[in-house]
Amino acid sequence: MITDPIADFLTRLRNANSAGHRVVSIPASKIKKAITQILFDQGYILSYKFEETENHQGNIKIALKYDKMTNEPVIKKIQRISTPGLRQYASSDNLPRVLNGLGISIVSTSRGVMTGKQAAKQNVGGELICYVY
Repeated sequence: MITDPIADFLTRLRNANSAGHRVVSIPASKIKKAITQILFDQGYILSYKFEETENHQGNIKIALKYDKMTNEPVIKKIQRISTPGLRQYASSDNLPRVLNGLGISIVSTSRGVMTGKQAAKQNVGGELICYVY
């Protein structure tokens, strides 16, 4: 049993990136689907597909993105911030800037999962899920 499914999601992405895999398969949930959508919208992954399984949980197939010239992964670092043992929250005026605005923070708000910039624009705070750059 996994105690932190989001950390497992991020670790699978990190491991597949460092191993040079093109596609990674991850068990699905609503929050993982929202994080995957944000990563796609921000250009960190190439594409994704949600697949249904016989146990109705489903899988997310993510095609990872690599630099064409150097063949290095686009995601340099993906770091979990809020954990089940230590939740990290930020108000709308205290949302962190990641790498001076070059990276993104993913925040779970009352209006759904969004980037830190979107949350600041909508003037909502929430739980800091992870940093990506």
